[in-house]
Amino acid sequence: MRTLKHYFFTAALLGLFFTACKEQKAEDKTGESAAQDSMEVTETEATASTAVLNVNLATEADLEAAGLSADLIAGIMEKKPLLSMNELDQMLGDEVNKEELYKKMFIPLNLNTTAEADFKMIPGVGDRMAHEFEEYRPYTSVAQFKREIGKYVDEEEVARYLNYVYVPVELNTASEEDIKALPGVGDRMAHEFEEYRPYKNMEQFRAEIGKYVDEKELARLEKLVYLKE
Repeated sequence: MRTLKHYFFTAALLGLFFTACKEQKAEDKTGESAAQDSMEVTETEATASTAVLNVNLATEADLEAAGLSADLIAGIMEKKPLLSMNELDQMLGDEVNKEELYKKMFIPLNLNTTAEADFKMIPGVGDRMAHEFEEYRPYTSVAQFKREIGKYVDEEEVARYLNYVYVPVELNTASEEDIKALPGVGDRMAHEFEEYRPYKNMEQFRAEIGKYVDEKELARLEKLVYLKE
């Protein structure tokens, strides 16, 4: 006959067993979470590493890391914001390997006004693709660019192109997505763009957005937007 003491002993052993199982499961789950977090960080770092630096948003340290000389860095910093990629291209002259440099840094091109030949400054863009960029003008949104150019290249390549081009937006009607697709415009600035709608004129835009950025940055942002007459 089993004694009461025996039942208590058996129950205690079972309790220890289930506790150990729970702790092991918790450790496994923690390990899985850590691995997932590590994967997410790695993917984020990989994405960041493939981003192309907008020269007009670059610091001296950024330009130095890109391998530019002290004289070039001083000239760029003095003239920022540069009005066009052509201006930067001329400043660089033959001093650097432009094909390699433009994989790291660039000034995004306006899809609706850039000359077809200038699209070929984008690494990997030749005659045919430069022609396709121009073929679908005027672009009214980034979504349109993705749709049209996506007929010729995969999504990854379209995403790479978006480091180098932008679609100017109409201040009073552009979607938040299209505003945030502008070079160097994030969530906060996109909110400010929308906050002051409707804009009656560009002077109003300068007055309102000038509360948040300095004159140089305001001049850069002004190039990215327009108002319907």
